[in-house]
Amino acid sequence: MSRYLVLGLTAALMVGCGSSGKKELPPAELEKFDAEVQLDRVWKRNIGVGQGELFNNLTPALDGLTLYAADAKGRVVALNREDGDEKWEVKLKAPLSGAVGAGGGLVIVGTLDGQVIALDETDGSEKWRAQASSEVLAPPQTNGDVVVVQTQDDKLVALDISSGERRWIYESSLPVLTVRGHSTPIVDVRQVFAGLASGKVVALAADTGIPLWEQRIAQPKGRSELERMVDIDGQLVLDDERLYVVSYQGNVAALDAQSGRPLWQHPASSYVGPGVGFGSVYVSEADGTVQALDAGSARELWSNESLARRQLTAPVAFSNYVAVGDFAGYLHLLAQTDGRMAGRVKVDGDGLRASPLVIGDLLFVYGNSGDLAAYKLK
Repeated sequence: MSRYLVLGLTAALMVGCGSSGKKELPPAELEKFDAEVQLDRVWKRNIGVGQGELFNNLTPALDGLTLYAADAKGRVVALNREDGDEKWEVKLKAPLSGAVGAGGGLVIVGTLDGQVIALDETDGSEKWRAQASSEVLAPPQTNGDVVVVQTQDDKLVALDISSGERRWIYESSLPVLTVRGHSTPIVDVRQVFAGLASGKVVALAADTGIPLWEQRIAQPKGRSELERMVDIDGQLVLDDERLYVVSYQGNVAALDAQSGRPLWQHPASSYVGPGVGFGSVYVSEADGTVQALDAGSARELWSNESLARRQLTAPVAFSNYVAVGDFAGYLHLLAQTDGRMAGRVKVDGDGLRASPLVIGDLLFVYGNSGDLAAYKLK
C-alpha cells in the first residue's frame, strides 16, 4: 500500500465499514430549522478549477486589503477583499497542492513535485523558485525573514525570503500510513510551530531550526496501521501565548507556546484544525460532530451532532456564530452560545473543503469548484 493514504480514501473507509464489518450510515440529511440569521453574498469570483481532483485543500490568504487565492492548475489571483476586484492574475505552469501563503511582500505556493514558488505581492511577478524534498500540501508561511514549508514526508524547510536559498531543515520520523495533508506551520519572529504525522507538535527556533520543545498530543493505538494514524492536520492556532491543536484519533489540546507544557487535553478526532473565539475552542470531529470547549479548562460547553458524516471544514468564529462548511457545499452557522443551528447557505455544489476565512464583518468561502465568495450577515 502507498506510504501516504489519501484522505478521501480514509473518509470512504470510515463511512463504508466499521470495525464490525457492518455498513455505516450515509451522511446525515439536513434538518429543517427556523433561520435566525441570513448571509448576504457581497461578491463572487471564479478562480479557475478550484481544488482539482487530488483532495487538495488550497486556502485563500489575506494580507492587508488584498485576498490571494489559487487553483490546482497554477492560477494565482490577487483580489480586493472589499469588492472582489482583480488586482492581478498569473498562470504558473505547475500543479499546485499547497497554497496560499502571503506576507513579507510575497505570495507563496507549493507544487505537487515539491517546488516552492514566490511571487511579488504587488504584481504577481516571479521572485524565485526552490526545490523541497517532496510535495507541499500546506500553505508556506513566512515571518518576513524566512519562508517555512512543511512537506509530505514530514520535513520542515526554511528558505531565505529574498533568494529562496535553504537556511535549515528539520526531519522527523514518518509513520507507515498518514492522512494526505499536513498542518499549516505557524511562523512568528522567534519560533516555528508545526504539527506532525506522528501526533507530536514541535517548536523550532525560526532563525536556526534548532528544536526548542516537542510535545505528544496523541498516542498511536490499535493493531492495524489505519487504527494507529494520529496525524495532526489543518491549521494550528496561536492565541494569547496558547497553542491549540487537534489530532486525528487522539486529542484536542492547549499548550503553553513558550514551553510546550500541556495546559489541558480532551479526547477528539479531527483531520482539520480547531477554531478559537468567544473564549471557546471549536472542533469539527471526523464523524461530523461540532463541539465547543472552554478555552481555559476544556470543559465541554455544547455539542451538535446534526451534521454527522458530512465531512466538515475547520470551524471559524464569525460574529456571534461558528461557521463550518460541508461536502455538499453548504455553509452552516451555529450559535456560539449553545451550538443550535442558526443559519445556512448553499455556496458550491462541488462542496467545501477549505476552512472559511474571517476578517472583520466579512466571511470568505472558497468552494471546491473554484468559486470564491464574500458574505456578510444580513
